[in-house]
Amino acid sequence: MLNVDVIGNKKRKRCGRVFRFKNFGEPGYPVMFSGPFRDNVNALLEYANLESDLSIGMPVWTFQLEVHHHPPLHILLFVIEEPMEAALNRHCKHCQYVGWGNHFICNKKYHFLLPSKEALATCSSCEGCCDTIATLNNGKSKLIELQGHMMHGVFHSNGFGHLLCVNGLETGSNLAGNHIMEFWNRLCNGLQARKVSLNDISQKRGMELRLVNGIAYSEPWFGRWGYKFGRGCFGVTQSMYHKAIEAIRSMPLYLLTHHIGNSNHDIPLIFSRYQTLSDQSLVTLGDLFRYMLELKARLPRETCIGSYNTNNALVETNCRWSPKRIEMATRVIVEALKRTEFRWISRQEVRDAARAYIGDTGLLDFVLKSLGNHIVGNYLVRRSLNPVTKVLEYCLEDISNVYPCNEGLVMSNKVKDKCKITRAQLMKDMLYLYKYILVDSKPMIGSEFLSAIPLAARIILDTKYLIKDYFGDVPFHVELGSEGKLNLYCTILLRNNAGLDENLSKAMPPYECITLKSSATINELKVEVERNFREIYWGLRSFVVESTGNLNANGTEMVFGLIEVGGKVLLEGWHGDMRINTIDQICESDPNNGIVDCTCGTKEDDGERMVSCDICEILQHTRCVRIPNDEEIPHIFLCKRCEQEIVLFPSLP
Repeated sequence: MLNVDVIGNKKRKRCGRVFRFKNFGEPGYPVMFSGPFRDNVNALLEYANLESDLSIGMPVWTFQLEVHHHPPLHILLFVIEEPMEAALNRHCKHCQYVGWGNHFICNKKYHFLLPSKEALATCSSCEGCCDTIATLNNGKSKLIELQGHMMHGVFHSNGFGHLLCVNGLETGSNLAGNHIMEFWNRLCNGLQARKVSLNDISQKRGMELRLVNGIAYSEPWFGRWGYKFGRGCFGVTQSMYHKAIEAIRSMPLYLLTHHIGNSNHDIPLIFSRYQTLSDQSLVTLGDLFRYMLELKARLPRETCIGSYNTNNALVETNCRWSPKRIEMATRVIVEALKRTEFRWISRQEVRDAARAYIGDTGLLDFVLKSLGNHIVGNYLVRRSLNPVTKVLEYCLEDISNVYPCNEGLVMSNKVKDKCKITRAQLMKDMLYLYKYILVDSKPMIGSEFLSAIPLAARIILDTKYLIKDYFGDVPFHVELGSEGKLNLYCTILLRNNAGLDENLSKAMPPYECITLKSSATINELKVEVERNFREIYWGLRSFVVESTGNLNANGTEMVFGLIEVGGKVLLEGWHGDMRINTIDQICESDPNNGIVDCTCGTKEDDGERMVSCDICEILQHTRCVRIPNDEEIPHIFLCKRCEQEIVLFPSLP
């Protein structure tokens, strides 16, 4: 009986070992992973509780994981083995979207689930549990189909997988998103997963994190765990993606202020606010976003830090000049900047102009160093590094029409309040920059240079599919097996028998680790290869090896007299099923999806909304044919090519 009290976050009321969440999946915890993916999964499940009373048609195992002891918090990890016979569609759409449509269909999938509170809330009794987990929906467990889990990852039996969702604290989860990702990463490393993909649609306060983190760190949020560009939508390539990130990251704040400042006074003020708070020079948009994210992480909730005016800062600093002299030097510098009519001038020009009234150059250098990006009276003294000359420049900005305050060097309370940074204010500022610089192109009117920002942002947003290469095409890099056995890496090539699709002979699955005794013969190698590939792939359940491919040897010869330990072997054979005669029947790509040929260059289904021409039945993105996402697909749609052919078609008399 499965009895879970999720309301009080109490320990699960059943016998069984409890594992530490923060260490689960590490080597030796709970098992020393020492084989290829399938062996590691089986070894792990030996430590799980088999829910034998759950008659859902799929084996289900659970682990009890302790998140922390005081206060007690336990969660459940479900592992569900989904045989291909139970699948509604044997083709994997996630493989198709990420570009793995040429992979062979596997016999099994393994779902790793950290269920949401809502899914477990119905499990307070045996009946509720059976309703949630045991109820089938046309052969599939509803637990797999439910949305909003803390984590849901799925592996094919060949070691390729997909992370389908991660939901952290903001969605009501018991775990932070980064803790869930650490847990998932340990699982993938321990199980010796090959490659894992994910669809990055994570958001924060309406902002797409792949765009915000891309600008700040040159990589998405998932990049800290090694996930990189996998496949772009709408024809986006890896080169386009990296160029788009670099174009926005390197955008100088100086140029943004110059082009936007006249039409939007809030953006320059936001720039100066964080330039004031930062100990480092914030020169580009990438510098600013990175600092804002790092500041947010350091800033406690319900707490703020404030930017201070120049006069107070200088007075409080232990220095050899009196407050009166510092105030006089500040006034002289501000007056010198006023005479430039709010133009940018170099630091040396400001210094030379002020020396006519202040002879102490040390005092001037001290004030100039401390004065940049501070509010003095009704003016904001702005400082920036010229991206061309690499020289510090100063400019005076009149903010009396934005934040009116009293004349003089002391800021009014209203201005001081505006300069205080709270966590909420920081997020508000970031959202404002996100909207009016990255997404909304209206402020860019009149500047072709800056109007490219929304285009580059769109390219980054169209890059959703990320991949991490854990162990690649050659898994389990250990040449010595257990008990004196040795390892080889084998793959197969299907022969093109008469009447079969020629593409069948081109399909080749990734290498598998084959363990043999040191005295094994070629015939024994064939038997092991047949057994392994039959266990893994649905279309190879009757696979027969017919030749050793790149080896010219008879069946009684010793394998390790011909091949080095850890070497690669290609064997040829026939899939053995007369019902299979096309490549589409054994690969993840679904032939029923239709033919894709979009104007953006996309040739395969990338998961985006598409429309089919009613004449040629070619699929194109609705966005590329200018059908807004908030509008329904028209009942009758013709592509441009078919429209032109109809126009050119001679009319009947």
